[in-house]
Amino acid sequence: MGLMDVLLIVIPSSLLWAAPLIFTALGGNFSERAGVVNIGLEGLMLMGAFSSIVFNLTFADSLGAWTPWIALLFAMVIGALFSLLHAVASITFRADQTVSGVAINLLAAGLAMFLVKLIYGKGQTDTIQYSFKKVDIPVLKDIPVIGELFFTNTYWTSYLAIIVAVIAWFVMYKTPFGLRLRSVGEHPMAADTMGINVTKMRYIGVILSGAFGGIGGAVFAQSITNDFTHATISGQGFMALAALIFGKWNPLGAMGAALFFGFAQSLSIVGSSFPFLENVPNVYLLIAPYVLTIIALTGFIGRAEAPKASGVPYIKGSR
Repeated sequence: MGLMDVLLIVIPSSLLWAAPLIFTALGGNFSERAGVVNIGLEGLMLMGAFSSIVFNLTFADSLGAWTPWIALLFAMVIGALFSLLHAVASITFRADQTVSGVAINLLAAGLAMFLVKLIYGKGQTDTIQYSFKKVDIPVLKDIPVIGELFFTNTYWTSYLAIIVAVIAWFVMYKTPFGLRLRSVGEHPMAADTMGINVTKMRYIGVILSGAFGGIGGAVFAQSITNDFTHATISGQGFMALAALIFGKWNPLGAMGAALFFGFAQSLSIVGSSFPFLENVPNVYLLIAPYVLTIIALTGFIGRAEAPKASGVPYIKGSR
């Protein structure tokens, strides 16, 4: 197996696994840039995965091939609504944001599995009929080498995630909305004196994190697992959080880190098919993504500075 053969397997697989992480990390970026720590990304992904699969199974007969895309929008709405719990607890009632995030993760896991057993009478859903499929991009696939590596045998959702990351960067750093959002995460009192509604901006940031987390979970469930069980989302939300930190709270940095973690996850799946990894015990490949996540964070977290007011409740008129 030559280098080109290896790349033809690894690159599309890496893009597939990275897409859910990119969406979810972008959500975390909006929340934390607004000053609200959100470690509930795992729970938001979980609710997105659950709601998208249930929607897909329910409406597949009437919506046909459009089902996964509309399920994606449904998951986005459910994620946004679910994130309101974190917003109310953290912003309105000024609860500890870490504790609230943990509660979101636990509540999502318990609620999703309870509803699955209630609806389907077993511990998992049925397998969906309509999922995201591999595609070849017209024209771009004909580019020598690059076209074959990046624009064949992969998913629309992977390209969408990269495009959305670029748009998120533009919104965050090149628009008045992005400036206001970052200001309430850096110095909320100064933002308040300039007439910016700190509470409103923080609510928007947390709701956006829920929407993107829901999309991330839906992409994962409808392109990788094609059903929902207790193990559908198993650490991907925390990987997205790690990508956010590794990427220094920058949308493009988070995207790059998510691509790295996506590569690590894909290697754990397809690595055993490569001659140079065939003698490596499978358990090592399975734990590789998590080990690489820890190594990345221990190597870079000291250089990454979170928004100064991240995790600090804002009380109007206080210093």
